[in-house]
Amino acid sequence: MPGLPGVHHRLRLRHWLHRRLRPGRFALLDALLHTQSLSRREVLHKQQQDLAAILAHARQHTAYYADRLNGESIDALPILTKEDIRAHLDDFLARDANRGQVKLGHTGGSTGQPLAFWYDDAKHELMRAGMCRSYMMSGWRPGEKILNFWGARQDTQIGGVFNAGRTDFIAAEKTIAAFEYTERQMHEWAAFIRAYRPVLLQGYATVLAEFARFCLATRQTPPKTLRGVYSTAEVLGAEQRALIEQAFNCKVFNQYGCREVPNIACECRHGRMHVFTDMVHLESLDDERLIVTSLTNRLMPFIRYDLGDSGQLLDAACDCGSPFPLMAMGLCRHNDIIRTASGKNIHPSYFNRLLAHLPQIRQYQCIQSAPDQLTLNLVVAEKLPAEIAANLRARIASDLDPRMNFTLNYVDEIPRTASGKHRFVINQCADNP
Repeated sequence: MPGLPGVHHRLRLRHWLHRRLRPGRFALLDALLHTQSLSRREVLHKQQQDLAAILAHARQHTAYYADRLNGESIDALPILTKEDIRAHLDDFLARDANRGQVKLGHTGGSTGQPLAFWYDDAKHELMRAGMCRSYMMSGWRPGEKILNFWGARQDTQIGGVFNAGRTDFIAAEKTIAAFEYTERQMHEWAAFIRAYRPVLLQGYATVLAEFARFCLATRQTPPKTLRGVYSTAEVLGAEQRALIEQAFNCKVFNQYGCREVPNIACECRHGRMHVFTDMVHLESLDDERLIVTSLTNRLMPFIRYDLGDSGQLLDAACDCGSPFPLMAMGLCRHNDIIRTASGKNIHPSYFNRLLAHLPQIRQYQCIQSAPDQLTLNLVVAEKLPAEIAANLRARIASDLDPRMNFTLNYVDEIPRTASGKHRFVINQCADNP
């Protein structure tokens, strides 16, 4: 193929530069790739060793676990809830942590309850190494282009997870901020994809499905370079998967994880979801609730953590040859896109940012009953001061639509869905797909 040697040269150069720029990340990736070359027996033996090590570390180095871990088996330990973390956040931080270097992150709050957690550069680099391994399950190789469609504004700002500034060129990775978008912007996205020619797309399930629907309706032709689409952050429905695969003419790879415990599982090319046992210990209880223990996070141990999702662990092997065991996802995180009369599409993460710094809000749920009708239900310790409520109204008018009728409603509780989850953004409009 004409020009192919030049393509391979640029690929090798980017990979070499990226390894020089992020030596720790690639050392971690090499270690993860070595683990997956082991046998199933060796992988599970390593998991048990790592589990014993994280339990001993948590007992010795954190105030929270010092009195709670007394050498019991893992399934005898209490389940960790988000309320436990909120009530004892400082006690989860390892005593020997350098408080000048640790940072406070926040979850996307898919249950309507955003959660704060401690992290540092080491956790970030391991997360990115784990993501690279997941990408390689599609046939992607370091140096090949990735394009992200991301719904969390903080991740797309300079220094965020998906915006490292000039170093994104070396990493061959670009990010489109997709926390809100219009039809005109989706035309621009389609043109950019054709020009950029990425190998992988990655993004929120709702955003990818919405863009796929647009591409099919407007007969957009994807570049032949596309090898896979990685769906993350939200539940991926069968209809969404079919739309995405049809629009981009390649396989969809579903990923499972969360901000506080990333890289739990990922689909292989055979469509089976593999649990990364070198990074997590995953349990499925009798009611199919998924409980996870991070085997790598010594800064802030998460032991028997209730994710709020459901699924099953499978006793089967996969034709792909991976030694990692299999799982099947059940009902889990799901929220809707808010659509304004002016044509804006607002990702649910917008409301996390809007309300993240109001500690009196215990839980919330936003319901759109018509294109110009939005109700925000709040469970609060005390009602919001008048000036804060007025500021919320002003922000909604400015960010969403000045014609939006916004109602602030205080409630005692917010009902759960049949799956036991809190849907924190619900679009009840008839035209919501």
